[in-house]
Amino acid sequence: MDLKSFSHGYGQLCYHIVFCPKYRKPIFRNLELKSACERILREVATKHGFTIYELEVSTDHVHLFVGFKPNLSVSYVTQLFKGYSAYRLFREFPWLRKIFRKGHLWSEGKFYRSVGNTTADVVKHYIACSQGDWSNVLRVSEFSDLETDLGQSTLSDWLV
Repeated sequence: MDLKSFSHGYGQLCYHIVFCPKYRKPIFRNLELKSACERILREVATKHGFTIYELEVSTDHVHLFVGFKPNLSVSYVTQLFKGYSAYRLFREFPWLRKIFRKGHLWSEGKFYRSVGNTTADVVKHYIACSQGDWSNVLRVSEFSDLETDLGQSTLSDWLV
């Protein structure tokens, strides 16, 4: 998980996404269905330029650890995974229509959480300690003394 350069930014955007079949049915006990779901989810990632760091299809839910470009939302990425996989699984396994009569394979909800190489505590520490103490920011009156001490020009030096 390295930082990547994008058109107007540099960084990393990774999420842990979890979603389950409607009614939390344990449909992925069927190993053929499970492997087909894994294959289809990887196809979606390849097609849209996502990076799957980890994928686990459990009996009644799917875990995805995925990275994608910052111009995409988590909801849109999840929609792509769920929509395309449902379409393909219904076509490859017609018997699923008997279980999910209304044509919805996945439940409406999802779990997502951003994941990176740093923890929240590390970020808090970095902001608090590395960026200076913002509670002691210099006032405007203190700037004039500082500028003359450093030999810097002021706006009044340029006015004629």
